Amino acid sequence: MHKFDIIYDDQGTPIAIETALTGNDLLNTSKLNKGCAFTNAERDMFDLTGLLPNQVETLEQQVARMSMQYKEHVSNLGKHIYLNVLHDYNETLFYRLVSEHLEEMLPIIYTPTVGDAVQRFSLELRKPKGLYICYQDRHRINEIIDQRSPSPVDLSVVTDGEAVLGIGDQGIGGINISIAKGMVYTLCGGLSPHRFLPIQLDVGTNNPQLLNDPMYLGWRHERIVGQAYDDFIDLFVTTLTKKFPHIFLHWEDMGRDNARRILNRYRDQICTFNGDRQGTGVVALACVLAGIKASGLSLTDHRIVIMGAGTAGIGIADQMIDALKRAGIKEKKAYEHFWLIDKNGLLTTASELQPFQVPYARQHKEIATWTLRDASHIDLYDVVKQIHPTILIGCSTSRGAFTEEIVKEMLSTTKRPIIMPLSNPTALAEATPIDLLQWTNGKAIIATGSPFPDVIYDNKTYRIAQSNNALAFPGIGLGAIAAKAELVTDDMLWAATQALSQCSPADQDESAPLLPKLSHAKEVSKRVALAVAEEARKEGLSHLPNDIDLIKEIEKTMWELKYYPYRKS
Repeated sequence: MHKFDIIYDDQGTPIAIETALTGNDLLNTSKLNKGCAFTNAERDMFDLTGLLPNQVETLEQQVARMSMQYKEHVSNLGKHIYLNVLHDYNETLFYRLVSEHLEEMLPIIYTPTVGDAVQRFSLELRKPKGLYICYQDRHRINEIIDQRSPSPVDLSVVTDGEAVLGIGDQGIGGINISIAKGMVYTLCGGLSPHRFLPIQLDVGTNNPQLLNDPMYLGWRHERIVGQAYDDFIDLFVTTLTKKFPHIFLHWEDMGRDNARRILNRYRDQICTFNGDRQGTGVVALACVLAGIKASGLSLTDHRIVIMGAGTAGIGIADQMIDALKRAGIKEKKAYEHFWLIDKNGLLTTASELQPFQVPYARQHKEIATWTLRDASHIDLYDVVKQIHPTILIGCSTSRGAFTEEIVKEMLSTTKRPIIMPLSNPTALAEATPIDLLQWTNGKAIIATGSPFPDVIYDNKTYRIAQSNNALAFPGIGLGAIAAKAELVTDDMLWAATQALSQCSPADQDESAPLLPKLSHAKEVSKRVALAVAEEARKEGLSHLPNDIDLIKEIEKTMWELKYYPYRKS
């Protein structure tokens, strides 16, 4: 049962909110609460007189107060908790505050700080958000979804918490990732928070700390696997998409094997997307495309080493394979541009491989003549020494893996190496920007996964581009939702990649950062969304009539972060 309705004008623009809630029920509903910004007329209409201080405030005045309160918190986790408590109290105020301080606050509500919050979920829980669908309640999925708030849903971010950032299996704490992703969709893509539903699929956990923690709030059971897991996912997807046929279903932080299998199973049936594989791949490839001009080499001349051959690493490689094929390289030849390394060393035909790693395995005979430090293990240094890569990407969560020795070896054969330590959180980055600049005499073309402050090197200030998928997935989701797309195809992702790379400051200045500032995220998302929507229409996958202006439809889909007038229902 929903608590309010959004009233639209003839052009589909929201103009008011209608609700039957009054008094404390209204004040305690975060999606509707305005605090002291309720007008005198609204206070009379909704029985709020006397429940609020006399002064009627503007949203701007409230933002100024909340900003001062925010600054009183010292630790990043404390700031994260404060902002989430504000979200529990007044969503509009939360979004307006963060939107006005996006570069400062996005790393607090999203990566990297959300990783700390995930680990403390059971201890810090104050107000549950979203839906928690436990395997034990699988026969009640339909009923659980009917208990959702809000009523209409355009977007859902779903996780089972098995592979959270670089910290692994966090069980039910993964819901904090789904919630944070939804916040980013609103802040960076303009999607309405009133039409978003975060979902945690609680299929147990294999984390012994959680299983033995008396405070843990999830299902105390080892993870469901195999056919039982697949049947549960299928029941969930079938039920959810039956209720919302045009939903954009975003998978996040699923286990490596499950993530790829789920995406492959459903991507030709519903409008679905995997943030770790596709979102990370799009933004990383956009960084590479933006850096190629400064590197002095064409895409087809690059040799690429990726450290970390899981969901993110393979996702990036897959996107780059697609780009190479589009550049005219045959698929078999495209794979020859890659050397992937996992915890056991270089992937070769002699390695124990997952199915999705097989295409990237190097022939064992080709490394038979290599001089190795350890004949039983082909490590990153060996690969760099032998193949002279021009691009080095890290998705390994192995702190400091890009050593001075390795980077200088790379520089010895590459004039402007592209080096991207992408692991999150910050403490797990393969290298820091200041080290990379010092080791390469300022020649490295850098993008990082975590936010880093500006670096001063050789009397020059470098803004470090963050390969943050917040610059990719909000626009992809916005475009798919605005176009009422049936699917998310490879061509739509390629369109998104090109649109993002064209937003790069480095497109005009080779010494500039590879990606725009996060404060420009909404403008970037509009361009990405338009590219995605146009491609969906071109492929015949859009349910919008051809005479509908896509730019206007995208703008109409975006939610304005302001207080709307209320009507009593």
